[in-house]
Amino acid sequence: MRRLLFALMLLPPLALAAEPPGDPYSSIADWQAKLASKSITPPALTDLYLHRIASIDPKLHAVIELNPDARAIASHPGEGALAGIPILLKDNIDTGDRMLTSAGSFALAGQPAAEDAFIVEKLRRAGAVILGKSNLSEWANYRDSHATSGWSARGGQTHNPYVLDRNPCGSSSGSAVAVAAGLAVAAIGTETDGSILCPAAATGIVGLKPTLGLVSRAGIVPISHNQDTAGPMARSVADAAALLSVIAGSDPRDTATAEADRHATDYTKFLDANGLKGKRIGVVREQMGREPNADRAVEDAIAVMRAQGAVIVDPVELPHLKELAKPEGIVLEYDFKQDIAAYLATRPGAPKTLDDLIAFDQQDPREMPWFGQDTFEKSAARGGTDELDYKEALATLKRLSGPEGIDSALAWYQLDALLSPSTAPACVTDPVLGDHFIGGTSRPAAVAGYPSITVPAGYAHELPLGITLFGAKWSEPTLIAIAYSYERAAPPRHAPRLLPTVPAP
Repeated sequence: MRRLLFALMLLPPLALAAEPPGDPYSSIADWQAKLASKSITPPALTDLYLHRIASIDPKLHAVIELNPDARAIASHPGEGALAGIPILLKDNIDTGDRMLTSAGSFALAGQPAAEDAFIVEKLRRAGAVILGKSNLSEWANYRDSHATSGWSARGGQTHNPYVLDRNPCGSSSGSAVAVAAGLAVAAIGTETDGSILCPAAATGIVGLKPTLGLVSRAGIVPISHNQDTAGPMARSVADAAALLSVIAGSDPRDTATAEADRHATDYTKFLDANGLKGKRIGVVREQMGREPNADRAVEDAIAVMRAQGAVIVDPVELPHLKELAKPEGIVLEYDFKQDIAAYLATRPGAPKTLDDLIAFDQQDPREMPWFGQDTFEKSAARGGTDELDYKEALATLKRLSGPEGIDSALAWYQLDALLSPSTAPACVTDPVLGDHFIGGTSRPAAVAGYPSITVPAGYAHELPLGITLFGAKWSEPTLIAIAYSYERAAPPRHAPRLLPTVPAP
């Protein structure tokens, strides 16, 4: 919060003058039309969102730091696909400017990163205005098994904008909340397992986790090179598709993206109102039955999809669903120890190893007021990735999730996509006992490295609900077409009202 207030003070006086007119919930296409007609200028558009942040974010803690150069960038945005559009970045994405990249930890708050992450380079070339950094679950929710989503030592606790005592889920908490509350046009989040999908669903927005290797991870604080990816978080499928079109592509700094240019495209081409017609969608009922509101969202979505011409295959068995958790845990522990050290080597003045981070947390009273770092400690106890335990877990995980899991189900039932609830309505934020979310369904696509998308699917007691669609590797065009068609026919989302608690019936 101190950093945010300091950034606000750095803004020119005009930035805090009368709020420019305009609907903060407008889409990218709407703003582009207004910018083209000169009914609003890029600096005025940036001012609109800076005002929203100044007036609303003190209740939400979604933005960890504003970009002191945002208005200067908006004055000369260029002519790219996102020219003049204000975008927030999760605070684990490097920017080679005056902003910090800290993953929410004071351990990385000494000085900025040396250069932009590759996706930030692409956003800048597209003319986007990098508005600031969004808060997150510290270290992308990979520090302790009893962590509270949306909390970081540097940014405090992010609150769900629909009901303030509810949790926004994590780890891309601030990105989701900022988009839902109209603090930016869209945002970039990251996911290892559920960190885009869960906060997007909990806050009533669209979250798209791309195929592993479609979007570069260079310059992003890692957990696992086997599962990490950045992805768009937006209020509509169209905006998510527009953002993905900009950030997708091959990067020599990330070898996993070698095939990305062959698949990256203008994803807005797949925004088809009839995208559900004839599509075969399988219902993974094994991922249901844990929470009635989440189940209701899926049943309602099935009715909408059938009415739009989809063929619903119900139920569908997704093989090995219960066999993924254990090997995933092993793989992440090994990967994090190696991958975080490689990243820390790029940050002058930062700790250099996971052991150094553990020692920092032990010495800094700001880091562990609520929960500890048992996940850090388990990872630090692992050896190198040449160990047999790691190799066997990784091979098992990839085989069971992909070829013998999602691929098998898609082929057996001749499906275009799989359907499940995203998660239950948001739980109450509990810093003492940590998260108690129910029914997350992100794991199969996350561990396989396959794409998934969550779309708003109604409300329960003012709390958003979402459905998740996932499919084969590189199937983003199909998922976007299905999600867009569903979104157009489903009940519309409504803006959050920042209620203090769930209203009485």
